[in-house]
Amino acid sequence: MKRAALYVFSSILALSAAPTVAQSSAAPAQATPVPAEDPFIWLEETRSEPALAWVRSQNERVDQTLARDPRYAQLQREALTILDAKDRIPGVSFTPYGLVNFWQDAANPRGLLRVTTLESYRTDNPSWETILDVDALAKAEGREWVYKGMTCLPPAGTRCLVALSDSGKDATELREFDVTTRTFVKDGFFLPESQGGAQWVDQDTLLVSRDFGGGTVTESQYPFTTREWKRGTRIEDAPEIYRGDAKDVSSGASLLRDAAGTVHGRLATRGTSFFERESYLWSDGKWVRLDVPLKAGLAGIVDGRVLFSTDVEWKTGGKTFPADSIVSADLEAFKADPNGAPKTLVWAPGPRQTLQGSAITRDALFVSYLDNVRGRVMRLDFTGGKWNAAPIAALPTNATVGIASASDETGEVMFSSTDFLTPSQLWYSDGTAAPTVIKTSPSRFDAAGLEIGQFEATSKDGTKIPYFVVSKKGVKLDGTTPTLLYGYGGFQNSSLPVYSGTIGKLWLEKGGAYVLGNMRGGGEFGPEWHQTAMGANKQRTWDDFIAIGEDVVKRGITSPRRLGIMGGSQGGLLVGTAFTQRPDLFNAAIVQIPLFDMLRLTEIGRGASWVGEYGDPRIPEQRKWIEAYSPYQKLVKGVDFPMPFFWASTADDRTHPSHARKAAARMSANGQPYYYYEDMTGGHSGGVDNAQRAKLQALQYVYLMQRLVD
Repeated sequence: MKRAALYVFSSILALSAAPTVAQSSAAPAQATPVPAEDPFIWLEETRSEPALAWVRSQNERVDQTLARDPRYAQLQREALTILDAKDRIPGVSFTPYGLVNFWQDAANPRGLLRVTTLESYRTDNPSWETILDVDALAKAEGREWVYKGMTCLPPAGTRCLVALSDSGKDATELREFDVTTRTFVKDGFFLPESQGGAQWVDQDTLLVSRDFGGGTVTESQYPFTTREWKRGTRIEDAPEIYRGDAKDVSSGASLLRDAAGTVHGRLATRGTSFFERESYLWSDGKWVRLDVPLKAGLAGIVDGRVLFSTDVEWKTGGKTFPADSIVSADLEAFKADPNGAPKTLVWAPGPRQTLQGSAITRDALFVSYLDNVRGRVMRLDFTGGKWNAAPIAALPTNATVGIASASDETGEVMFSSTDFLTPSQLWYSDGTAAPTVIKTSPSRFDAAGLEIGQFEATSKDGTKIPYFVVSKKGVKLDGTTPTLLYGYGGFQNSSLPVYSGTIGKLWLEKGGAYVLGNMRGGGEFGPEWHQTAMGANKQRTWDDFIAIGEDVVKRGITSPRRLGIMGGSQGGLLVGTAFTQRPDLFNAAIVQIPLFDMLRLTEIGRGASWVGEYGDPRIPEQRKWIEAYSPYQKLVKGVDFPMPFFWASTADDRTHPSHARKAAARMSANGQPYYYYEDMTGGHSGGVDNAQRAKLQALQYVYLMQRLVD
């Protein structure tokens, strides 16, 4: 749930599989007692028979109501047609042996990992060779396997660790795989299900950060130790090379490696909170802490320079680097003196700009950033003793653009471009010429007569909050347009215009309007836009969202009778706070895989990892501000709430389905109407295959039509 950051060397990516939602360093000694007045604690037992029986009964009720609506079957078919379309753009990664893609469709619901050449990929019908058939593997082993990616040994990239998830959990099983033979390695490296990951040192050595037992995971349930494991030895005997603290969010060691695969040293990060980390370099036989801010980290190596990214102002060596900037130092000087090597500015944002991500090719750094919520990409090279920047001018200037893939061994790079109404495009450059379009997604809905507008709402404290509206041109401003307001507003994630075939086909084409909010808490205008709405100030996010709802009503775009809201995970909490604080403003609320009982945040699932965003309910002072908005406790009798639709996933080991379960159960006990549906095999994003995803889409849009259109 965090924005695409540059911390590519941190154990967050390579080893610890750190949370994608947030946390804080405070760790009280005592757990929060179970509230005596909460009769639904039993729903926190994920797979207890009473809990699953309750889930089945709720699912049956949805199947007998929403799924019986005459519109459901058509919506489900339309969604599945889009999701299974064979002419959609296959996203690829550059590898030394070709372009690799993971593909799911009707014939391959679990998916195929496959490879093709650039020449073939440029054609309308590329010729693919299967590397791994996940459907065949799941069938052969009788398991609900979900492919979660693989980590390969550079530079050849043919010896890999494949991550497999049971039913879509974040926790994975790791197996050694040989891309050359397309087989799992007999008696190869194997790690049972756990959070965390592993990184190749060489063909016979791994750095492993997992749950080793004996208290080697944090209270957030992520690893905080790393071992060096040699082939042919037991993981239990592997020596520990780094240890953080049980109070950390997640910690671990990794390698300082350049694009060619050369190892320049070992790094470690100690995640003291979701947004803060102590960084270390192994030097002269000991771990040396780097003199970088807690909200900064190593970001890569290019042109003999080591890169850093910082979310806060950084004063070092007599220089001050602004927040959200990229900084560099000479690699050899850094290795010799980690804290004394002089630093230089690579890139810094201008007004209303913010860093989105980066990619490194053999000889260049590409930076993607937002400029007033419009995408831009820039190429940077270190030549003549300084950094030289060149914008990628061929890309669209009024769209969401980004870096889709980049090659470590060549200068090749691919870019993506999209907006609400323009089908996505993929652009290619060999690193010397301007990028050109090589793939364009077909239209999935009729966009004729639709337009995009951008407006501002005034929040409770006077701050101007931008939002997008997609609607029919010349829409009557009489409050009659069914309108869906979507939001997220947390963890410095940016909500950007993208082309969605399902939103377009199932909603816009049928006369609805779509609104996307850019509330504080997100990352649309940089780290400060996020940091100003955290902890004690998190209510600002909820205020911003409500202000957008009020503004679209004030403008006459819609009315409370026709206004619905939707959001998932942190966005599910956003929707929960909105409809409990302003039940009069909305008539529909889709609460997806949410956080909801914020007073038990640290006791449910991996909630302890997110206190950096919200605060810790075990600390009395912080509990007060959380209690002021926690939507679960706001579900009281006698309030006419808009009938919400909660959905969650049994296999979600991130936010945990009990947040949504308990909310639905509480509304049921209060005699208040609601829908609840639980995908019993999907993970945090819901649905392990396109058929499940299409069902979830159809149920939600039937619900919206019943509430906002009928």
